[in-house]
Amino acid sequence: MILPTSPSFRLEGRTALVTGASRGLGLAMATALAEAGAAVTLVARSADDLAAVAQAMQARGWAATALPLDILDREATDRAVAAAGPFDILVNNAGLNRPLLLQDITEADYDVVYDLNVRATLFLTKTVAYGMKAQARGGSIINISSQMGHVGGPRRTLYCGAKHAVEGMTKALAWEFGPDRIRVNTICPTFIETDMSRPMLADPAFRDFVTARIALGRVGQIEEVMGAAIFLASDASSLVTGSAIMVDGGWTAA
Repeated sequence: MILPTSPSFRLEGRTALVTGASRGLGLAMATALAEAGAAVTLVARSADDLAAVAQAMQARGWAATALPLDILDREATDRAVAAAGPFDILVNNAGLNRPLLLQDITEADYDVVYDLNVRATLFLTKTVAYGMKAQARGGSIINISSQMGHVGGPRRTLYCGAKHAVEGMTKALAWEFGPDRIRVNTICPTFIETDMSRPMLADPAFRDFVTARIALGRVGQIEEVMGAAIFLASDASSLVTGSAIMVDGGWTAA
């Protein structure tokens, strides 16, 4: 009997670009990709923080390069990313949330949330995807969405709208780049304990609100998103595109 061969989760020989890589989920996923063998380019605004991350990775023998950028500066980002690429893997992680009631939302709030979560994601994907297409090796684009890209929530009008847009964009791009063997998917975390979310989760009432809606009864940890990133970046997900990987503890199963 000939048994099937398990696909590899390893990433040797591949290059990855990760935005928002200086902390939180971006740092975790960049770490996972580097540990799996990818040569990782780290993008964020803080040069000092990125340098520290790159040095820590290099100390472990991993390939890591810091590329300080404000991805809202499209021209500078296009030049720098084109010069650093091409890439086999893109993780669009940079994003933000402004929890507000509709009556309190200003045009400035709208612009900030949509510019980073939607506009920057779309145009960085454009630059990287056509670099992937030119090298004709296929590739994997991973957009970090949210459970809020599939449901609604109080004070989340801006964020839900932006992440629903990312989900729609991802499905369309999966079809556009499918013939080039470039896969496009999202990872949709629930509330993950990070430096950014910790102040919110420190409020017992808010934490109770969150955990009551998670079937596993607890918030997530950054390590729990790392496996999803490796799966989508590797050959283990070679038939997965246009999909959303829910890392939400069951929130959207309700």
